[in-house]
Amino acid sequence: MLELIECVAERNYGAYGYRKTWLALRRAGVDVGRDRVKRLMRRAGIQGAKRRGKPWRTTTPDPAATRPPDRVQRDFTTTRPDELWVADFTYLRCWEGVVFFSFVLDAFSRRIVGWQFSTSMRTDLVLDALRMALTRRPPGADVELIHHSDAGSQYTSFAFQQELDDHGVLASIGSVGDAYDTHSESALSLPLRAF
Repeated sequence: MLELIECVAERNYGAYGYRKTWLALRRAGVDVGRDRVKRLMRRAGIQGAKRRGKPWRTTTPDPAATRPPDRVQRDFTTTRPDELWVADFTYLRCWEGVVFFSFVLDAFSRRIVGWQFSTSMRTDLVLDALRMALTRRPPGADVELIHHSDAGSQYTSFAFQQELDDHGVLASIGSVGDAYDTHSESALSLPLRAF
């Protein structure tokens, strides 16, 4: 049994803990108890990748910031591309530490039109994703575009609001602490096609 456990650990780069190892063995048709797998792994010194620290909080509202109105009111229906962009960012844990991922999604096509990775949650993270999206927008576009995000301090910052103003994009910010602020979670569950 220990040889099978070591095989599963090797195939999965040592990332699986006892629960995932047990499930992998069950999928392979090995009838073994979860506690036995746990005991054998502990005895052999095999352990999976561990989460360190507490989860990051990515939305930190700035109480002193002036917030644009919520122009969307949870109505994410659109009739054409570049009518409504929704933006958010999240974090990914990896072996090197934490990486933050910012994205701008076109609500019509559900395509990610701008993105950026960074090791910090500074305003530059969301600004770079916005700038990428703006460069992909057709030249001479004179249709009204709304950029909707949550109330994080990165999106309410002066630099971010100035970038939107410079490109004639209307800012929209949803409610604080609401998982459906930016519609990004339900939008990302659909198939995405990057440009």
